[in-house]
Amino acid sequence: MSLIFSLKNVSKTYGDDTLFHDLSIDFKLNEQLGLIGMNGSGKSTLLRLIANKTKPDTGELITKTGLKFIYLPQEDRLNPDKTIEQLLYDSLISSPFDEKECHKIVQKSLGQGGFEDPNMLVAKLSGGWGKKLAITRALCFKPDILLLDEPTNHLDIKGIFWLEKILKTAKFSFIVVSHDRAFLENVCSNVMEIGKYYPLGYFKIHGRYNTFEKQRNKFLAAQQKKQASLSSKMRREDEWLRQGPKARSTKAKYRIEQARKLRIELFALKDRNKNTTTVDIDFHATGRQTKKLLRAYNLKKNINGKELFSNITFEIGPGFCLGIVGENGSGKSTFLSILEKKIRPDEGKVQWAENLKVIGFHQNRSKLNLKSTLKQALNPGGGDSVNFKDRSIHIVTWAKRFLFMPDQLDMPVERLSGGEKARIIIANIMLHPCDILLLDEPTNDLDILSLEVLEDSIKQFPGAVIIVSHDRYLMDKVCHKILYLDPFAEAKFFKNFDQIMKYRQTILEKPKKIKKINQNKKQIPMAFSYKDKYELEHIEEKILKAEDEVQLFSDKIQEMETINTPEKMKRYCSLLKQAQEQVHDLYERWEFLEDKKESSDHASN
Repeated sequence: MSLIFSLKNVSKTYGDDTLFHDLSIDFKLNEQLGLIGMNGSGKSTLLRLIANKTKPDTGELITKTGLKFIYLPQEDRLNPDKTIEQLLYDSLISSPFDEKECHKIVQKSLGQGGFEDPNMLVAKLSGGWGKKLAITRALCFKPDILLLDEPTNHLDIKGIFWLEKILKTAKFSFIVVSHDRAFLENVCSNVMEIGKYYPLGYFKIHGRYNTFEKQRNKFLAAQQKKQASLSSKMRREDEWLRQGPKARSTKAKYRIEQARKLRIELFALKDRNKNTTTVDIDFHATGRQTKKLLRAYNLKKNINGKELFSNITFEIGPGFCLGIVGENGSGKSTFLSILEKKIRPDEGKVQWAENLKVIGFHQNRSKLNLKSTLKQALNPGGGDSVNFKDRSIHIVTWAKRFLFMPDQLDMPVERLSGGEKARIIIANIMLHPCDILLLDEPTNDLDILSLEVLEDSIKQFPGAVIIVSHDRYLMDKVCHKILYLDPFAEAKFFKNFDQIMKYRQTILEKPKKIKKINQNKKQIPMAFSYKDKYELEHIEEKILKAEDEVQLFSDKIQEMETINTPEKMKRYCSLLKQAQEQVHDLYERWEFLEDKKESSDHASN
């Protein structure tokens, strides 16, 4: 298999931080690689090096000539004043495609991306739709290798499935940086982790993520075991050296030299293993023995006349984890707000155990004062120590537990990364004993090693946990039940994501299973024209686009700007009603065409 590119002895340093040193990697044609690593390990920098957006300090990038590298960064750079269609056309101005081919590419891309209104301004797109547009624009270039940096950011579960489908059938090579392990498992045939804890600076296997995880854990465990073995051997050599061996004999000289090499090897091994340190998460429960902490009966909630969910009944007790998933706008955060006593349901009720203590993690990090220092954020009560489980812990030690260095304590919170802000909130939650943890997208911005620690902490937490997340891998590991919310279907509880996927498929295939009306009546033969055939073959695509439009207006109605602007609310409610009527009409048209085709077939027989 021919090489697309090679990195030869590449090193890159920012300030005092060396991301990688003498890194050498080969990437072959048709590889579909998942790239992972701890926050700050240099994943994004590595992509930029491959895309030739930045230069290495030492070493070189060797690429095969004539290949098109397309780089999609984490932060989307889209002109807000352009329409969706204009943006796609403008992106192809310098492409080798002629006008006819450009038109074909853009129109196909609009359909593939589900953009029902190509004249909508980019500025009006939600974060999820903006990310879909950025991905769609990258695909317009017809890349030979696509470099994607956290492409699932801002995508809801439906958007993630959309991207998975594209990459599973991709005719191009790609490297994707992601912390979404289920996504990696589904789309990547190779996985590579970069990190200073590996002798080569990286660990790569040919296989899916699940295989990688087993091999990686096995390798790191063996490395730790080797350190213990070398430490024991080094102690024996030190004891021998303290006895003052005479260096006159050849044998003694050889052993002294071997001891020196052993010390160098042990030092390097210890240096690598110390870099595997992860955030130390330990949620603190109150220890109450109440068997039922929360009961909910027939919960229903409408927002501006739109039903989010209804008839939801459940109860949870200590040691139970309930997951909540759904598309953007399906009511996940609203559901949590009801359980957190911030808003009331329209119907039904919630019963909380007496003096129940609930702590919430909010995805928008709203509880953080961005102007405060890291030290103030980690210890809102002030002082040089925090109280954790009735023990006083110095703020420096507490900060290290969450991978913060002492020189960061005076840094403003606003200068920290998304992952670092998430770790601050987790640290604050740990200081307060509680009965129920409400976690709203806690996995955003956390690296995979931190996600693994979070999983273990949730499983070991003695209280109850209710978690909203798109991280299918984590949800399947920690949740006893998962509530799936869908704006166009009944809310249901499932055991795992596999069951949710099957349920979603039945929803998507619903148009195909519509029962024929009047099927017992005598059918009048109808001519089934070529025009009818063409319409029938394409009507499912129209339905899916129409349903996407319903989702778009549903999302708009949920935005605070719309809620606070009566004129916008009236407009979007009207557009939503029209879109829903269009979906209904298309279903009826589909049914009519199917009946017409069946009648024509019978007549011809």
